[in-house]
Amino acid sequence: MALSRSARLGVLVTTAASFLAVAASAPPTQGAPGIGDPYFPRLGNGGYDARHYDLDVAYAPGTGRLDGRTTLTARATQTLASFDLDLQQLEVTRVEVNGRRAEFTRDGDEITVTPRRALPEGRDFTVSVTYGGTPRPLNGPIVFGSDYGWMKTPDGVFVACEPNAASTWFPSSDHPADKATYDIRIKAPKGLTAVSNGRLVSTYDKGESTYTHWRESKPMATYLATATIGEFDVRTGRTPGGIPVYVAIDPVLKNANNVDVYGVTSAVTDYWSQVFGPYPFEETGAIVDDMPQAGFSLEVQSKPAYSAVRGEGTIVHELAHQWFGDSVSVAHWNDIWLNEGFASYAQWLWTEHKGTRSAHDSFRAAYDARPADSTFWQVRPGAPERDTMFASAVYQRGAMTLQMLRERIGDPAFFRLLPAWTRLHRYGNASTADFIRLAERVSGRQLDDLFDTWLFTPGKPAL
Repeated sequence: MALSRSARLGVLVTTAASFLAVAASAPPTQGAPGIGDPYFPRLGNGGYDARHYDLDVAYAPGTGRLDGRTTLTARATQTLASFDLDLQQLEVTRVEVNGRRAEFTRDGDEITVTPRRALPEGRDFTVSVTYGGTPRPLNGPIVFGSDYGWMKTPDGVFVACEPNAASTWFPSSDHPADKATYDIRIKAPKGLTAVSNGRLVSTYDKGESTYTHWRESKPMATYLATATIGEFDVRTGRTPGGIPVYVAIDPVLKNANNVDVYGVTSAVTDYWSQVFGPYPFEETGAIVDDMPQAGFSLEVQSKPAYSAVRGEGTIVHELAHQWFGDSVSVAHWNDIWLNEGFASYAQWLWTEHKGTRSAHDSFRAAYDARPADSTFWQVRPGAPERDTMFASAVYQRGAMTLQMLRERIGDPAFFRLLPAWTRLHRYGNASTADFIRLAERVSGRQLDDLFDTWLFTPGKPAL
């Protein structure tokens, strides 16, 4: 059938428009091997947005061997010829993209994946990685000089990964700016309990193994994921306010002190829900393991992990992180005071709530305890160095900043600001600049001088 002259002209116009659209689109390129964090430039990855992790791991405590298959669903933010994943220590044996085998190369902790076809911008894709090996904990000055990450225990493993150790046990975009939801399936020897994030979907025995499936349906930073395994006494229920609770305690520590971990967790979760806004996750709880080498606790999403039975103040601190750090996460690690300063200030609010000591008196005690020539005052909480990002000043001077803010703008504005912050950035990321802007908007006051003095200027501020 012959086309008319007008029809032929229409075909030519359509063909030309299609050609121009293709020509204008960017050619496939490699995603960046990091998001450019000033402290960890090669953590996280460019070119895609992580959406969901499906982790399937098997751990043998006797040998320390971990075997896993991780499937990441992501959305391309550029047309990708190749892209990177973060993975430390473990050996990769197979990679698939959208179900088809893909080429990969390795440069240190970076895995570069090249799919058979370019991945179009704006489209979802899956990458599945099969891997194995013996994970080792990281160590260094960053986390109090302590081991952190994947830490072997006498009966299993204690997993606490802040800031850069999630990639010691699963391939990922290992930066809090790239949050995702999770399904975490764990195979462990029969008789051991595997505890992870979110809600327990299922657990069953088969042969000599126990299979456990956890699901975190809310966006989570990689460092907050856990797969802690061991012998645990488990108690479940609900807080008085109706929030599900799951508390697992190593029986070795059951009578370590008089802290009622379950009771304190329930009471604190309900109280912070009143002060900071609705609890952001499906379940609250705790993982208390016998891991003295760690020497710290971590705000694991939905279930803070304690390396021993800690005091009430530590539970208060880690549960405050569920709002400040977990739900509202830092955009870059140099904003870490938004996590630690807020959680430390929450401890002062808790003692005020209990009638033990006002937040102002806690501030004065911390301020007066450190003379002007103390190195404490030389750390800038709003811009600490990488190796001092967990220095006490980030915690305590960060908390002091919030008390000074409270006294400047008054209680009504301050206690409107906190839930406004957690509501505005719920399940997302934010920066110090974002907080300053919101504080000024809520209070109607200019606050640059306050934040500059307390967060960014070395030296002991005058009162």
